[in-house]
Amino acid sequence: MVVCFKGDKDFLNGLKDKKAPFLLACSTTKTCEIEGITQAGIPGMIHLTPTLDSEFLCEGEVKSLTDLAKTPKGVPTPALITRAVSLQTPYSFIEILDLGMAKKPQIQNCRLKEFDISPSNRIDKKADINAKEVFEKGRKYAKEFKSESEYIILAETTPAGTTTAYATALALGYEANGLFSSSFKNDPKSKKEEVVKKALSLIEKSDDIFDKLSKVSDNMLIFTAGFAMEASKSKRVILGGGTQMAAALMIVDSLLNLYEANTKNIALATTKWVYEDKNSDIKKLLELLSFSPNAFYGDFSFKNSKLDILKLYDQGEAKEGVGAGASIVYGYMRGAKEEDIVKGVERLLGA
Repeated sequence: MVVCFKGDKDFLNGLKDKKAPFLLACSTTKTCEIEGITQAGIPGMIHLTPTLDSEFLCEGEVKSLTDLAKTPKGVPTPALITRAVSLQTPYSFIEILDLGMAKKPQIQNCRLKEFDISPSNRIDKKADINAKEVFEKGRKYAKEFKSESEYIILAETTPAGTTTAYATALALGYEANGLFSSSFKNDPKSKKEEVVKKALSLIEKSDDIFDKLSKVSDNMLIFTAGFAMEASKSKRVILGGGTQMAAALMIVDSLLNLYEANTKNIALATTKWVYEDKNSDIKKLLELLSFSPNAFYGDFSFKNSKLDILKLYDQGEAKEGVGAGASIVYGYMRGAKEEDIVKGVERLLGA
């Protein structure tokens, strides 16, 4: 079952059983190198998480290391869910967007689109992004993008992205304290607050929106905002992700007086784990916007899985990423059931 928790519940009408392209925005912010800021990947190798996620999604195995990205407790990447859905209810195609990856993925079964964007720096030392240029690259690609589908799914894999998203929201003036999620079950708030405070101290009163984004944001958020604003003029766009994608919508919201967009054509799809997370509040984040985005999650659980490691998802050990939530919604719209997706993930783990 697909649950609408914000906006127009009829947004998905007419899309049932229809294929869509799946775009994965892959980006590395060196913020992920800060000790204790994220567990979205293999310790010491977290900068490779986007590379590994894209390889597994496209190839069914990782090429750049010997193992999947996983948390210290062994919870494997949400890319498993997206991969399982793609095998059962295929996308029209999958495309990997290189928005500054630490290492190029080794893939053959998906398109790889490069944008000449470098990984961004730590936000507490200034991200050093040309935000206007990255935003315009997102807009330009949306104009060029070719698909016969009525809608597009754009998801992300960006370790430490909830920290840069939090800094972005505050820099843009949103009262978002305590509303952003974390890759951890118990959010390391003190570490995140320290990093964000240092990042915000770099902002000057004379800074415009792009100046602020250049200092405290990440490439994925900025590109996604540009792409969504431009693509929404002609197609429905589903942003696959949690509170990070809420921050991307805040960038959209902040730029509506400068750039055109059809916000009625934009939606966010996340997981039930993000929606029910007690340490964040994605619904409240979306209520801070001047428009009312359409927001959904798929009612999905691993409670009936035969693998105990997957049941940790239901305990909050992993919540979202690689478009897992949007993939569950997509799978449900095309006839997949919870049992099908659970078994598909188990098969990918060799069970």
